[in-house]
Amino acid sequence: MKHPRLFSLLAITLLSSACSAQAEPEVQVQWLNDNDDRDTVGATWGTPWPQGEVEATEEFILESGSGQSLPVQSWPLAYWPDGSLKWTGHAIAPLGTDAGALSLRPGDAVQPDKALTVQESGDTIRVDTGLIQAVVSRSGNRLIQSITREGRKTLNDGRLVILSQNQAEPEVGQPLTIESFTGQLDKVTLEQDGPLRAVVKLEGRHVGENGRAWIPFVVRLYFYAGDDSVRMVHTMIYDGDQETDFIRGVGVRFDAPMEGPLHDRHVRFSGEDDGIFGEAVRGITGLRRNPGQAVREAQIEGRATPPLEEWAPSVSERLDVIPAFGDFTLSQLTADSFEIRKRTQPGLAWLDSAEGTRSSGLGYIGSPEGGVAFGIRDFWQSHSSQLDIRDARTDAAEVTMWLWAPEGRAMDMRFYHDGMGLDTHEKQLDAMGVTYEDYEPGFDSATGVARTSELRIWALSGTPDRGTTVQMARTLAEPPQMVARPQDYETAGVFGAAIWDLPDRSTPAKAAIEDQVDFYLDFYLTQVEEHNWYGFWDYGDVMHTYDHDRHTWRYDVGGFAWANSELSPDIWLWYSFLRTGRDDVFQMAEAMTRHTGEVDVYHLGRFEGLGSRHNVKHWGDSAKQLRISTPANRRFYYFLTADERTGDLMRATLGAERRLLDVPPLRKLNRPEPDFMGKPYSMMLGLGTDWNSVAAAWLTEWERTGEPEYRDRLLTAMRSIGDLDLGLLSQGTAYDPDSGRFYRVGEGVSASHLAMVFGGVEINAELIQLLDVPEYEAAFVQYGRFFNAPREEKAEIIGQPYNRNLNLGQAHSRMTAYSAWKLDDEVLAERAWEEFFGARAGIPVFGSPYPTKTVTPPEVLSPVTEARGVSTNAVSQFGLTAIQIMALIGEEAPEEIPERD
Repeated sequence: MKHPRLFSLLAITLLSSACSAQAEPEVQVQWLNDNDDRDTVGATWGTPWPQGEVEATEEFILESGSGQSLPVQSWPLAYWPDGSLKWTGHAIAPLGTDAGALSLRPGDAVQPDKALTVQESGDTIRVDTGLIQAVVSRSGNRLIQSITREGRKTLNDGRLVILSQNQAEPEVGQPLTIESFTGQLDKVTLEQDGPLRAVVKLEGRHVGENGRAWIPFVVRLYFYAGDDSVRMVHTMIYDGDQETDFIRGVGVRFDAPMEGPLHDRHVRFSGEDDGIFGEAVRGITGLRRNPGQAVREAQIEGRATPPLEEWAPSVSERLDVIPAFGDFTLSQLTADSFEIRKRTQPGLAWLDSAEGTRSSGLGYIGSPEGGVAFGIRDFWQSHSSQLDIRDARTDAAEVTMWLWAPEGRAMDMRFYHDGMGLDTHEKQLDAMGVTYEDYEPGFDSATGVARTSELRIWALSGTPDRGTTVQMARTLAEPPQMVARPQDYETAGVFGAAIWDLPDRSTPAKAAIEDQVDFYLDFYLTQVEEHNWYGFWDYGDVMHTYDHDRHTWRYDVGGFAWANSELSPDIWLWYSFLRTGRDDVFQMAEAMTRHTGEVDVYHLGRFEGLGSRHNVKHWGDSAKQLRISTPANRRFYYFLTADERTGDLMRATLGAERRLLDVPPLRKLNRPEPDFMGKPYSMMLGLGTDWNSVAAAWLTEWERTGEPEYRDRLLTAMRSIGDLDLGLLSQGTAYDPDSGRFYRVGEGVSASHLAMVFGGVEINAELIQLLDVPEYEAAFVQYGRFFNAPREEKAEIIGQPYNRNLNLGQAHSRMTAYSAWKLDDEVLAERAWEEFFGARAGIPVFGSPYPTKTVTPPEVLSPVTEARGVSTNAVSQFGLTAIQIMALIGEEAPEEIPERD
């Protein structure tokens, strides 16, 4: 057996070394979505580099296709073991999406003609992009003091607000009380200060009039040179009492100074399909008397109307009898319905102005002298959402971007059942055999879960025309994102060079596999839409298992509902993007990464650093685990986008394994207390999902900093595992934080079907690629040989009988393939392909056409598409296994799909 993948990796390394003296490395970057009809704003992305090719101190040059050098701000994101750059972050000023592909290479950076500037004082941080000037507070309850453009303040007093009530729904005889809380700053950090990008991080809590402080927040403000917009990334962490604290609204609020006559003040809201709602505070069209065509046209277009003396006197002399509307609201309370209303003032009736299905979530208030556009990304996907404009008839309008709409239902974080008498571990385990739900009282707490949202604010010199408003709405909904090409990601050797490569349809069997991988990607994108997997706490997640009787996903059945990263759909989506560059896959993976890293993980409290197993409620399952919070699920998004919030989440998992001392994963199995050999701070830490999650955290921190502390932790732990008599198959292992070593506290063999399918294969492939620990590599290869081996061969590998039947055979064929690749074993490679096509506890390779059907009313409420194998477990593992087995031993794949019995 030849090692085609190994040879190709060696060839890349040798070629890189040979060419380094002749040509500098270069990566081509391009827009993820090349839609050029949108507003241009600054952008940030991450770029990969092959090991040894770019020194850590290197600057970078960005060139257009015509050879024009463009200013770019650069910084390191990750390092290779030799200290060279592995990933770099880059930022550019607004650049049209029609710029085409750009080339990035090491070299002396081009300085911008007008750089962004930052001035710090004890009270404020002042940022000047060249177009707008922002004053950010260091303390108090006003995050943004002001934003100015051309000497005119377009925004004042930017602040955070929360409304909370004491009941989920009004109860007869029980008074409903609503309290208001305002964000209070505790800490402000300037993370970047130019020349093209500035980032300010603001942290604090929401404080009420009674002094109560709760709901911690983390907000980042992003500024770019030459950009008239500010991007905001807003995170709230729930720390209330879910039985008594029902949040009514979560918002970002500011004041917008108003000038000019009421008939020249304009309101805009974006709808669907580029639709724009545009009206004036005081409308002068449709009246019984005609003010004049030029007047009407100017107001409709958002321009200053002619002087009053040029109007028809029948209107200009009677403006005071034309109602002026000071309050406007756009509310999106479901994924498929929005409405726009307005009223003249509080205490009077609202008028229904417009309605539709899905708004992109952009608003505007201002005049020809200047104004502010604002909006929430994923407005309809993250319903209920709302945009409010108040007091537009006065000198200062108040704008609130509601991430949770007060016009919708109150936020109810309670569990969905009352425990049903499951008050002992025995009862809970018995019930799990029916509903697959691992319930335990007190473990269904929402305290510590978080939600991150993105918003954008534009400071404008005048009311934008409708075409420009459409472009801003498109930018809000789908911000420009720069990415490298799939071949550049592959050439760089990132994310486990051996286990993925570009699509290969060179034989009928390979083509069938690739087609089926694509089919499941498309199918899941369709399922999100068909089953409305949207909402503030839900958007980004997918369901676990399908109910073919009811023709719906099991949204109400215990452990079969929300997937919560079960068996790594996040990782499947990201590898699929790396291979294909598909923008729709990137967007789904991005939404999933945002969701699973925030909602499914605890960020404070008893379970901080752990995540929750799949459940009807994202935080409802009592299995609190490292396998859900693992950085293995976030690394892709961080390195591809340089997103700071994701970086925070990964760093926060360092040391999370200590939580297992207080929340033992095996507490319900009534096992005797292990003998920690006199080491009181040791902890039970399995060599499967636990170890892989810890290793992912250490690996990521080592790569990001280049510091040896976490590399040394990895080396010590890996060597201690390799020294165990059964390596990764050892049962009853504990970890000693003092020495950093694993040791045995039990006996026997441990091989769980879940051990390697939560990022384990991927993280171990990277560890073995980056660190030379032969005994650990041998342990991993042994595990791969063992898992799917016949019983006789299992006994031969471990030196003792082993009679358990292990699950997820198809998913572990990639482990067999990895071992075959490492050992250069043709027989083992043949077995791996037999395991893959045999599809034990997996999905057969069907070939075309795929076994799908459409179910229509009246069997269902609305048409749904069904397919075989539609569980997140099976599909994500099929996709990952297909990708990895073809990369590892693709040359040994059969030409045709084998016939099945």
